[in-house]
Amino acid sequence: MTTELRRLRNYINGEFRDAADGRTIEVVNPATGEVFATSPLSGQADVDAAMEAAAAAFPAWRDSTPSERQKVLLKIADAFEERAEELIAAEVENTGKPVGLTASEEIPPMVDQIRFFAGAARMLEGRSAGEYMEGMTSIVRREPVGVCAQVAPWNYPMMMAVWKFAPALAAGNTVVLKPSDTTPASTVLMAEIIGQIVPKGVFNVVCGDRETGKAMVEHPTPAMASITGSVRAGMQVAESAAKDVKRVHLELGGKAPVVVFEDTDIEAAVGDISVAGFFNAGQDCTAATRVLVHESIHDEFVAALAKAAAETKTGQPDDEDVLYGPLNNANQLKQVTGFIERLPAHAKVEAGGHRVGDKGYFYAPTVVSGLKQDDEIVQNEVFGPVITVQSFTDEAQALEFANGVEYALASSVWTKDHARAMRMSKALDFGCVWINTHIPLVAEMPHGGYKKSGYGKDLSAYGFEDYTRIKHVMTSLG
Repeated sequence: MTTELRRLRNYINGEFRDAADGRTIEVVNPATGEVFATSPLSGQADVDAAMEAAAAAFPAWRDSTPSERQKVLLKIADAFEERAEELIAAEVENTGKPVGLTASEEIPPMVDQIRFFAGAARMLEGRSAGEYMEGMTSIVRREPVGVCAQVAPWNYPMMMAVWKFAPALAAGNTVVLKPSDTTPASTVLMAEIIGQIVPKGVFNVVCGDRETGKAMVEHPTPAMASITGSVRAGMQVAESAAKDVKRVHLELGGKAPVVVFEDTDIEAAVGDISVAGFFNAGQDCTAATRVLVHESIHDEFVAALAKAAAETKTGQPDDEDVLYGPLNNANQLKQVTGFIERLPAHAKVEAGGHRVGDKGYFYAPTVVSGLKQDDEIVQNEVFGPVITVQSFTDEAQALEFANGVEYALASSVWTKDHARAMRMSKALDFGCVWINTHIPLVAEMPHGGYKKSGYGKDLSAYGFEDYTRIKHVMTSLG
């Protein structure tokens, strides 16, 4: 006897649809390794239909007042709260995340972020009108950019969808959003909820694979392409968007340095860093996975971190004692395993370093020491529950190691010396620097990096402004 698979569908112009050619993708629950649904494998016809709907809906949505858009976003936030249990269930099936942590660590921030952008819709700021030429008055208008093609990742399917659609809609844009092919379930549910609130065509969801995303970015209709994903994907998007000079917003990979000085409270730092490194199975671009420790406390710190890793638990979503669930898919498990298998002879696995169980894609909390700056695992993003540790001699070397990667998204400094913390925060070449903490985010502050971590900001007024364009209007006083 076989269980009938759930059928997920695209949401285009206010209605749910299968892919025009009927193609589908199997969707796997990473906690079990079993298929639980099918999702559309959308092609050009589906992308065309979504873009046409978004373009048709844009003029009326653009011309709605900020207060009208605010009311809509506040209704969406309220609806997400009211249907939180459904959203959590869909996300857990998507990702295998712990139920309790999904409820406490994702739903509240998502709702808060939507409400922030609802308020931001009414707070656009610009230079005041004035006379900069005799007999002429100049004003600056901020306008929505138009249709936005958005691609969300699989590590935080719900929250990253919010980071994309909330500022876009608040600014008066219309949206065509594609979830990852491995995690479409929660996004399709969000479309059902949002579709009952916004006018048809304002918010559309197209499911599919990389080719679907490529078709969205290359489509002539969108004025902007926004992606959260790998560096490779970001480069491809930027290249495709360049062909018709689309605006591009990229939030890509990370390799966050965690710089721990000798005056740090080791026990407190290890507690926070281990959580920030292993949370969500390390599948976070800002995860605390590259620790740099002063040589005088290196051995003590490594021992404490290995102990913390050994005490950290991964397991099924309904287990209340687990910190994190499985890696998202079989390919990601293979990638993480490959990094450990390819470790150089001078590296030492202090904890973990192996798969957990034979069901699902679970990987043990892992700590690796004895590494050098040019080692593969130091330079490249693992995106798994793996924390590397290096030793440094002084502040200058700590900065050299910290900045010596191609990523530049987030970082942290651990010290009781205020002046040192200020020097480091200035010199660290990362879009975010935390001091004596790692990973907290708030809606009011920007999130985004430099170098191969991309450009543009999520969250905050800066993220909101990224979804607007600036127009100069000059009028004669004669």
